[in-house]
Amino acid sequence: MVATPEKQQLAGAQTPDSPQSAPSERIAVLLMGYGEVESYEDFANYNEQALNLLTAKFAPVPTWIYPSLAKLLAMFDLHEWQHQHGNFISPHNAIFERQRAGIEQHLQERWGERVQVFKAFNFCAPFLPDQVLAEVKAAGFDKILIYPLLVVDSIFTSGIAVEQVNKALTAMSGESEHWVKGLRYIPSFFDRPAYLDLMAQMVEEKITSDLAAAHLPSQIGIVLMNHGCPHKAKGFTSGIDESQKLYDQVRDRLIARYPLISVGWLNHQTPLIDWTQPNADLAAKNLIDLGATALLFMPIGFATENHETLLDVDHIIHGLQRKRPDVTYVQMPCVNDRPEFLAMAADWADAQIAELLSEQALSVNRALAAQGHSHDHGHAHDHGHSHDHEHSHDHAGHHH
Repeated sequence: MVATPEKQQLAGAQTPDSPQSAPSERIAVLLMGYGEVESYEDFANYNEQALNLLTAKFAPVPTWIYPSLAKLLAMFDLHEWQHQHGNFISPHNAIFERQRAGIEQHLQERWGERVQVFKAFNFCAPFLPDQVLAEVKAAGFDKILIYPLLVVDSIFTSGIAVEQVNKALTAMSGESEHWVKGLRYIPSFFDRPAYLDLMAQMVEEKITSDLAAAHLPSQIGIVLMNHGCPHKAKGFTSGIDESQKLYDQVRDRLIARYPLISVGWLNHQTPLIDWTQPNADLAAKNLIDLGATALLFMPIGFATENHETLLDVDHIIHGLQRKRPDVTYVQMPCVNDRPEFLAMAADWADAQIAELLSEQALSVNRALAAQGHSHDHGHAHDHGHSHDHEHSHDHAGHHH
């Protein structure tokens, strides 16, 4: 059940009919992104985390090779980062912090100090999920809303967030009752009309300001860029379905006025992997073949600027410019900390916060899981899949 508006206005006041929503209840919103390294020294560590969490799920690479592979990739990163981009520092972390602060401000206007927003980065200390959850626990929060924000696609990318949170919560569980009394999750906002409308609106505003005077609508090519997905991810749901629906809905809002639209997947061009096609480069070439005299690159699959939306797209545009200097190229920003986005992102969290405040507190004790093994199958549903917990300790070694 969702709390009624009157209850929300009481902001934690005790109401006779809901003894369980005592004022002490506090909700930590865990806003999750990748995080990006800001100094070259951190690249090898970042890469090793990324290999463990991402690549292990789809690449046929043995885990013992990760540390050396991470160092090798760091050498390539140094080349790209230093020589090609003059010691590029990604704005990602700063933007993500502004997103965190803005969403928190909106939520606290409604819920007061009981709700606080913490940022967690999948790959970057000191904001790794286990570090942030220790802070959340120490601050006295006992309910958590997991909210992956960076990538607008899938259970796959968001699954990494859940995986890391689970690992941290297992390590923090202790022998007695678990400190977490409530937990909710926002999987993705690929189908939220407000987000889809905003994507189309950003494209239209840019065309009006930069391209409409010199190009016919049928000659303005629009590449809507999604987060690239591997086709086979060892059985994991990889996010292609959600990303495809995201693209279809944004295209539907634009195509009657601007006929030349293509999806462009921002893939990590890893060898041996079958990635989503067309990639952004090929999509752009196809639109030029269809008569585009201007190309607009709009990231719809990322909510926060990062090296993929900045450097990768920049590389693609430079490559195209060498071959077709007669075409105009426009690179669009992600939604980032646009005020209307921060307002809608807070709105999406509202229903889950209301649920967390109105429901009975969870009472979970890990010691009970072991007893589940001795029961007959008739009762198995009461105990969840508790036999999996032995595997949770060694994250890298158990991607079968």
